[in-house]
Amino acid sequence: MGQFVPKSFAAAVLQPPPVLGSPPQWGAFNLNSAAFSHALFQKGGAAIATTYIRPYKVAAGNSAIQTMEDRFAYGLNPEKLGAVSAYLCDPATAPAEFLLVKSQYQAETGRAVERGALFFQIRQAFPPGEVTAEEANKLGYETAMRWTKGKYQFFVCTHTDRGHIHNHIYYNATAFDRSRKFHNFIGSSFALRRLSDRVCIEHELSYIQNPKQHSKGRFLHYGQWIGEKPPSAKQRVRLAVVAALEKKPSDFTAFLELMEESGFAVKHGRGGVISFLAPGQDKPTRLRASTLGDGFDPEDIRAVIAGERPVPELPREAPAPPRRVNLIIDIQQRMAQGKGPAYERWAKVYNLKQMAAALQFLQENNLTDYTELEASTEAAVDRFHKLAGELRETEAALSKTSELMGAVVDYAKTRPVFDGYKAARYSKKYLAQHEAELATYRAAKAAINDLLNGAKLPKMDELKKSRQELAGKKKALYVEYREAQERMRQAVAVKANIDHLLGVTNERENKAQER
Repeated sequence: MGQFVPKSFAAAVLQPPPVLGSPPQWGAFNLNSAAFSHALFQKGGAAIATTYIRPYKVAAGNSAIQTMEDRFAYGLNPEKLGAVSAYLCDPATAPAEFLLVKSQYQAETGRAVERGALFFQIRQAFPPGEVTAEEANKLGYETAMRWTKGKYQFFVCTHTDRGHIHNHIYYNATAFDRSRKFHNFIGSSFALRRLSDRVCIEHELSYIQNPKQHSKGRFLHYGQWIGEKPPSAKQRVRLAVVAALEKKPSDFTAFLELMEESGFAVKHGRGGVISFLAPGQDKPTRLRASTLGDGFDPEDIRAVIAGERPVPELPREAPAPPRRVNLIIDIQQRMAQGKGPAYERWAKVYNLKQMAAALQFLQENNLTDYTELEASTEAAVDRFHKLAGELRETEAALSKTSELMGAVVDYAKTRPVFDGYKAARYSKKYLAQHEAELATYRAAKAAINDLLNGAKLPKMDELKKSRQELAGKKKALYVEYREAQERMRQAVAVKANIDHLLGVTNERENKAQER
């Protein structure tokens, strides 16, 4: 049960907001939308991430309901509000409804409402112009529903008072059925960001693939993140100067006219100083050798025009690191085309959510080209089989040690019986009386000889210590084994997904997946 409420709150409980259209087909997948690729926006110079979670306790000097009323009033401010939706509550009466559930929880458990978090707030932002307020609200509702698994009351307020549309999601810290309270677990922010990214991908919206920070804590823009380095202002001037001189201007004035035609504003300063200002550039670049290098002084330029010296050579800037082909962008382009047998094969087998998971796997593991993906998958498969072999060896050694200990115990218990049998000169009567014990003795002795294979029998204390160590090793290996197994399955599935889309086949990986 949920409701979608416009600016004027609806008192009746309506149906949950519809999803954003029918299940979308892969079209123009806007993963790298300019510099807003994960909706990192600037507010007073500080970066605001797409998702943010914060618990709220009872404010000092206030009651629980006053605390909620004060906080919720900000989200429901009509001057900021573009859309609002709710689940299992009415936004206008949410404080009282949240508190009612808490009171019932307190009556059933005896735990005070004032202890711990009253409610949680999630903030979720979107790039300017990418979504409407209604669409953003529906995305927020979906994120909240998947985050709370439908067990907690919540409402979503979409604000339009800033340059970017953003959501404020408020949800009760107490489950609606009073069965539990929400605990803000370690890594919850990361988990929430992954969920928000997944929702954005599934609806063909942008997100930053792996946000990285400068040393000063400011986030890199998308071009910096993928390794692109535009030419510096000085280099742009040098390139324009060389291009203008290669057109052989008749005089210095004609040279300046060519610079203006190429998009540079020509600035004349005191003492005959000439500077060039490129579009989008704040500070002009002076035409002089000390700034641009040898051959770029005004007198040098005049000499080139007069034919007295050659066109100056461009000084070498520090080479930018070679940019690798971005696999994620390549995938987007392939899907945007939506043509070819590879795409058709993929579309029949996989769906949007699976591809969203694949893209998220690539960004989380910083896999930007196909060879890296291939190597990573190969390593995951090899690691799994290596751990599987180590686990089998450890289990075999543990089983052997346990079997040897059992045989030693049986041998020790039945050895006196055998000694009595020997003292009775192997009497048939004695044998008949102790047949079972003697059979156990013989089996234990045979097992010891077989297990040791001529080696000296260790002491029981040594065997106990060995078994304890092997049991601990098995336990640790099993944890690694399960993690490696899941990693291999995920990596192989992702690669198979991408292989289908790109039309790539690899028999080895297919066999690995079958194993």
